[in-house]
Amino acid sequence: MQPKSGANGTTITEFLLLGLVETPELWPLIFVFFLFAYLVTVGGNLSILAAILMEPKLHTPMYFFLGNLSVLDIGCITVTVPSMLSRLLSHKREVPYGACLTQLFFFHQLAGVDCFLLTAMAYDRFLAICRPLTYSARMSHSVQWILVAVSWACAFTNALIHTIALTTLNFCGPNEVNHFYCDLPQLFQLSCSSTQLNEGLLFAMSFVMAGVPVVLIITSYIHVTAAVLRIRSVEGRKKAFFTCGSHLTVVCLFYGTGIFNYMRMGSQNASDKDKAVGIFNTVFNPMLNPIIYSLRNPDVQGALWRVITGKRH
Repeated sequence: MQPKSGANGTTITEFLLLGLVETPELWPLIFVFFLFAYLVTVGGNLSILAAILMEPKLHTPMYFFLGNLSVLDIGCITVTVPSMLSRLLSHKREVPYGACLTQLFFFHQLAGVDCFLLTAMAYDRFLAICRPLTYSARMSHSVQWILVAVSWACAFTNALIHTIALTTLNFCGPNEVNHFYCDLPQLFQLSCSSTQLNEGLLFAMSFVMAGVPVVLIITSYIHVTAAVLRIRSVEGRKKAFFTCGSHLTVVCLFYGTGIFNYMRMGSQNASDKDKAVGIFNTVFNPMLNPIIYSLRNPDVQGALWRVITGKRH
């Protein structure tokens, strides 16, 4: 895959990722920190997956979606962090044009699935709390797999549209990307052709991928809150609010950083704020999710302990 040449006949065949800092003395520290974060994130999410698979009590729709979320978290951090670690080790910051587009595609694919999967989890909580008598029928195994498949299909379409649209831009210099991975806002700033159509497409697709799910999630939780407040048992209300609270925390972290990153086009040049948001999206969110969902959750904690100790009961 080669970029289009600019009006002066030159063309960029690779991008130079500037990374988080340009001070070589800090690179070893950054390498150790991100390697640790990567191992913790992968280990934590694999532990959640193992607990869900091994514990029959966790074979429910909510934990089925949580298992899929763990797979996405592992994929999201793997798409960005290992390549950054490799560049820190080799001291080579060049990334081929095709590799940059490939990273961008898979990042948007995985993040897109996350958007719809979080919506499916909100729908699951709505059915479980507001429609308990028909919950089993409405959230059957086939429905769960259909929701996951549709999430992947919609995210694939979104990622493909952005990747194809990016190939229509001319890149003729400079080629320095002020980030530690390839993403749309930073690449738009390097184009020597108009990005108005691409930015409009990004804004519109961001509304579809984030705006619509957020509305559905908020609507679900309005109904859930009303139903929970009608529960007479204090213990029952606490359990329901805690289960939903974990999911809402993840939703706020995910959508908050995503909206900041993609729905403010043309406001400023790439900055350290973009890098901070990128770290949150690709490192902290995937690392925090297992902690958020296992915190004060005795079922998950018990299953995790049995996975760690090797005891089944």
